[in-house]
Amino acid sequence: MPPLTLLLLMSQAPTLDEAVAARFTKLALACVHQEYPNKLAHVLADRRDVKAPSQLTPTFYGCYDWHSAVHGHWLLARLVRLFPTAAFAADAKQALAKSLTAKNVAAEVAYLGGKGRTSFERPYGLAWLLLLAAELREGGAAEFGAWSKALEPLEREAAKRLKAWLPKLSRPIREGEHDQTAFAFGLIWDWATVAHDDEMLALLRERIGAYYGKDVDCPVRYEPGGQDFLSPCLAEADLMRRVQPREAYAVWLKAFLPDVSRYAPEVVTDRSDPKLAHLDGLNLSRAWMLEGIAAGLPSGDSRVAGLRAAAEAHAKAGLESVTGEHYEGGHWLGSFATYLVTRRGLP
Repeated sequence: MPPLTLLLLMSQAPTLDEAVAARFTKLALACVHQEYPNKLAHVLADRRDVKAPSQLTPTFYGCYDWHSAVHGHWLLARLVRLFPTAAFAADAKQALAKSLTAKNVAAEVAYLGGKGRTSFERPYGLAWLLLLAAELREGGAAEFGAWSKALEPLEREAAKRLKAWLPKLSRPIREGEHDQTAFAFGLIWDWATVAHDDEMLALLRERIGAYYGKDVDCPVRYEPGGQDFLSPCLAEADLMRRVQPREAYAVWLKAFLPDVSRYAPEVVTDRSDPKLAHLDGLNLSRAWMLEGIAAGLPSGDSRVAGLRAAAEAHAKAGLESVTGEHYEGGHWLGSFATYLVTRRGLP
């Protein structure tokens, strides 16, 4: 597959044109309704719970696992919003309409309420679900309103579960995979801002301060783990810029990450291995986190140029991997690439 036609802007993350958006959309369309292979995170209460993925969760059963199906739908919604008249938009809208029905979502809500599923997809999948809800809320067009209304019961349940969990979580989760709290909190914060959920914003602000406010000297020398797709240190820094004024953030960042320029792109040794392929996603997520950190600093801060240069290097390495050659990466890397090039998490 030929390399992506990406436009690198001076000292900014890459952006995309319609051709690149079409390529990313193709990856999501190829998997959002592909039921197998499938990796279930499924608790069986009894033999009646032995069902096909599309029967268990009829909205989000494709793309190998539940959370990837969720952010695959987010990708489609995001790119339809940005390219509403593109050739791919009709197929993307059809896929969204097939999934986002009141009947399907009611089954998803019922599934979450099943015995033994208190921690289902918490926090990663639930955070992506809320970001999908935010995208639909901001869509504007009539179909976005219909999809948003259909998804609302699941959106409400996801927010309710997170609000119940956060006061009980005594420590943050500092890892490079799905359970990490810093990355998920960033998505949830952005949803709450769109949804005007002041209760969630207040709870997050309090929890973020308690978990991360006094952190110093993040141990970047131990990053990354061999199958990380998120940076614990950069994700925390990208989260904190959402909740702190610029000047206060500049001071906090100096104590937390004295040398933010030490990150270099990672190399994947086997893209057919689903865990080793995580490092391609790490390059993409590092790129948007470095951009986010730069965006949170005051104008003229001496660290901004280095942060943006590092972001560009990671973006180049990460985007070259988004080919769909292997389903192990193709079912999810398009979402990470779309989040990066559409600058979804930036102010």
